[in-house]
This record gives sequence, structure tokens and C-alpha cells, in this order.
Amino acid sequence: MPPDPKGDRSERARLQPADLYAEPNALWPDYGRFRVRERLLLTGHSHQAWPDAGFAGQVRAWEHAAEFADLKWGPAFEVAESVRRHWARLLDDRDGDITLGQNTHELVARFLSALDLRARPRVVTTDGEFHSIRRQLDRLAEEGLEVVRVPVAGTATLAERLAAEVDDRTAAVMVSSVLFGSARIVPHLAAVAEACTLHGAELLVDSYHHIDAVPFSVRAEGLDAAFVVGGGYKYCQLGEGNCFLRVPPGNRMRPLFTGWFSEFSALADAQRGAVVYGEGPDRFAGSTYDPTAHYRAEAVFSFFDERGLTPELLREVSQHQVGLLMERFDALDLDPRVVRRDREVPLQQVAGFLALESDRAAELQQGLRELGVLTDSRRNVLRFGPAPYLSDAQLMRAMETLEEAVRQLRS
Repeated sequence: MPPDPKGDRSERARLQPADLYAEPNALWPDYGRFRVRERLLLTGHSHQAWPDAGFAGQVRAWEHAAEFADLKWGPAFEVAESVRRHWARLLDDRDGDITLGQNTHELVARFLSALDLRARPRVVTTDGEFHSIRRQLDRLAEEGLEVVRVPVAGTATLAERLAAEVDDRTAAVMVSSVLFGSARIVPHLAAVAEACTLHGAELLVDSYHHIDAVPFSVRAEGLDAAFVVGGGYKYCQLGEGNCFLRVPPGNRMRPLFTGWFSEFSALADAQRGAVVYGEGPDRFAGSTYDPTAHYRAEAVFSFFDERGLTPELLREVSQHQVGLLMERFDALDLDPRVVRRDREVPLQQVAGFLALESDRAAELQQGLRELGVLTDSRRNVLRFGPAPYLSDAQLMRAMETLEEAVRQLRS
């Protein structure tokens, strides 16, 4: 049986990085249901294991539903507000409003629906965005929207090149702070924010692959006037249904794609017949949702706090782990025609996973799975995603297994 997540807290002290490099890893008892001690889960970039605390949160949601029936929404809204506060902390944001959503696509769609695309029929983005943005813009482009895609190659200058594309016809710029395909951190996003302010365009930053992999600060990055979207399926270990949209303070946009939850905080004397919008986070709100995900999120956020799993500690651990994977991969000296990595990119410019290039990435992923190592791949990129519950010894075993997968592939 997995350990009781409500057990003796004296044994659940705040952690130091060295506690997570050793074997046994100090977090193993907290992830009993996912069996992280027994399995080599290098899917951290796609789906990290959930701590047992999340199971307790999910049970609490069920218990509240059983106890309160339709009155459960009072406690559920309190949990949602707690989750909003946690997201604001992770964004280092004191001023913006946090709207919650089941996935980033619904939040991105509401953002797009609030733009005046008739007056400004142009959106600037990159050719390396995640599918929630990429697919929706592809479809809008089929209907006549002008979509400018700036190549992500040459990430060091990406922000400046995006800024140069902004003009008075531009409705918005949509860009990731960490590229999901390569793990490259996009620097100087403040330059994009300045260009958007100059031309009256909106900026939406996709932080999904940034939050809890690399410390993020709205203020330090100069993004006070930006929308920021993200979620907890990956590095935050919250599971599905936990996404957010940070809305700049004082924003008065009126999403065309709007749910009835937006009326909750609307003024009672609003003009009859007009569609009114709520204040703060309600402006971009949706409709009835499953609150279970928020209970799980609140429990996991609290667990991270108890164990001292801050963004700064997680970044230190991540850099150690990705660096170790790089070192072990280089030592294997594998045929670069089969699998290789970009050695020109400094470790400090890499976020939470190791991206390996291979024309046979999917085959290598399958071979690794058959040998007991779970990874993920996209097109020609094989991704090793470590997580804080993996020991150094586990990471080294995983990379040694890659050598065997390559050997089997070549044979």
C-alpha cells in the first residue's frame, strides 16, 4: 500500500537538492501510488507523476460533493481561489487577475475572441508554438486571418525578430517563454512587450513549459501588461484540468467566447439586454466545470510548500539532472546519424528536459519503452524529461538503456 499522505509530517521535512540526487531519493515515499521507485519515468516533460497528496485532494472533492450536494460550490470556489493565489505566486504577480480553465485551448480561444480582428486582422507568432495555439491559428488563417510565423531557429534573437514584426495592424503577439520542442528559454520578451505597447497590440505568453521548471516573474520579465497562459499537467504535477490565464490589471476586453460564470460578479444594475462581464478573473471565465482538479491542485501545491519544492530548488535540481543526462549521453558517443544533441546550447539556456534529435525518434521511444524506460517524442525529437523524484542512479540507468535501444534499432 502507498504511504498515507496525511502521515507523520516530522518525516516529511523540507528537502535539499542532495536529498533528491541520492538513492533512495527522499521523495520516493511521497509518490507511492505512481511507483516512482520501481519505474524509470522520464516522461517529465509531458506528464510528471502525481504525489500521493493529490489522491487525498481528489478524495476530499468527492467527500465535499457527498456532504454538501449542490451547496458544494461554496467550498469549491474557496478551493479555486486558493489555486489562483498559488498561480499568482508562481508568476510573481501581485496585480493581474487569474482566470482558471480546464485546458489552455479554451483560455486561448477566449483571448482570441476578445481581439478586434476586423480592425487588426494580423497575429504574430512563431513556428514553434504548442498545438493549442498552433492549430487554432492555422484554422483562423484558413478563414483569412493574417498569421505571421517567425522562425524559432536562432532563439537568442527571437524576441527582437518578433518585435520587429509588430505594426498597427497587429492584434496580438503569441509566443512561448520556453519552446516545447527544444526546451530553449526565449530571452528578452520585454522587447516584445514594448513593441506591443507602442502599437496597441496585445501580448500573450505561453508559460506552460516554464512554470516550475524555471523561475518565472511577470515583473522581472517586464510582462506586467501581458496575458500569460499556462497549466499544471507537467512540471507542477497537478494533473489534467488545471490551467490558468493571467489577465493584465484593469483589462476591459469583452471575449466573444464567454461563459455564464462571467456574470457572477456583474453589477446588478447593468443595462438591460446588454451582455455584462464580471470583474477581475470573471471577465474571461467559462461555465460549469469539474472542481475535482482544483482540489487535487490545492493539495499538491500544499505538498510542494511543505517539502520546500520551490521554483528555485526545482530549477537547481532540474539543471543538475539535465546536465547529468547530457554528460551521460555524450559519454555514450552514439552514432550522430541515429541520435544526437545540439552541443552549442549552454545548459543555462535549457529548461526542464533534454531534447535529442533523431529521424527515428518514435522508434527509439518505443524501443526504450520495451526496455522499461518511458520517454516521449515529437516528430524528430526524443525527449528525456527528468523529475525531482528520480535519483541520479535512475537517470544513468535510463541513459544506458538508450544505448541498448540504439543497438537494437541498428540491428
